[in-house]
Amino acid sequence: MNYDRTFNFSAGPAMMPEAVLEEIRDEMMNYRGSGMCVMEMSHRSAVYQQIIDEAEQDLRDLMGIPDNYKVLFIQGGATLQFSMIPMNLMKNGKAVYIETGAWSKKAIAEAKKVGEVTVISSKDKNYTYIPDCSDLDIPEDADYVYICENETIHGTTWQTLPNTKGKILVADQSSMFLSKPCNVSDYGLIYAGVQKNVGPAGMVVVIIREDLIRDDLDNLPVYLQYKTHADAGSMYNTPNCWAIYCCGKVFKYLKKLGGLDAVNQMNIDKAKILYDFLDESKMFSGTVDKDVRSLMNVPFVTASKELDAEVVAATKKAGFDNLKGHKSVGGLRASIYNAMPKEGVEALVAFLKKFEAEYK
Repeated sequence: MNYDRTFNFSAGPAMMPEAVLEEIRDEMMNYRGSGMCVMEMSHRSAVYQQIIDEAEQDLRDLMGIPDNYKVLFIQGGATLQFSMIPMNLMKNGKAVYIETGAWSKKAIAEAKKVGEVTVISSKDKNYTYIPDCSDLDIPEDADYVYICENETIHGTTWQTLPNTKGKILVADQSSMFLSKPCNVSDYGLIYAGVQKNVGPAGMVVVIIREDLIRDDLDNLPVYLQYKTHADAGSMYNTPNCWAIYCCGKVFKYLKKLGGLDAVNQMNIDKAKILYDFLDESKMFSGTVDKDVRSLMNVPFVTASKELDAEVVAATKKAGFDNLKGHKSVGGLRASIYNAMPKEGVEALVAFLKKFEAEYK
């Protein structure tokens, strides 16, 4: 790592690619001869319009987003989508939510304020598995099926999408967005808070099929309507210009790496290093079923909370950061998003091996 930077295993805000940060640094004081930093320029200017247009097109290229889907850059982060989704998509007032961890649980709580929610859950085993969704009991008049495709806190990820029996699939992809190829046509709506795998905090990317954008929601506050953002090209009000600019840089960077197939293989290789160690260790163990392990968020524990805390303190002293597990589950967690270099995972495993060998 250059610049005396630490290996930051935070679940978000998280590491960004070093090459992207260097490019942002070089353009900070004068973006391409404009005489301004991107943070200073008008979002109505021609130079900024090019920035947001390029960001959207590069994202479309990366994901192969069909023409009948809108790409929206919306403030409020992923949490605002917990409310916007049911407000916009619940025509019949019913939806099915698959509860696989803390974030889907939060989404369920908000959806219940809008309509009737059928919940299928893995709470019985502390969210260590993904429920079998091959033959869901879906109400005939349900408007959509909702999943959190990768649970940041509990470290599970969907390997096979649920059988929605023709209903719209809505997915929170915040902590695995752009980590692997995605067939956008399988979904009605995808959203992702960008601070985990793409850019700085404060914005969400929403990819929504055009036929789901309603024009009959006059009683819904204007900012909470997807139509508002779609009609205005994500610039109904001043957008998060800086986040869009930074995300655009990351989109170009991922394209240069070879696209999402190449990124996925890099992530598989990185995660294998850590999971292989956990499977062999006598001190450390993973906390979720092996067949649904996340490539992005790896929670693990020792035999006691006291030892967990001792390991966390030792990792921080050794120059690693943010390895403490979420307060709701404890233990340890390594978030190894796209920007985490392989050498960071190798260094962590080497440290944990040494700690285990020398512990008395």
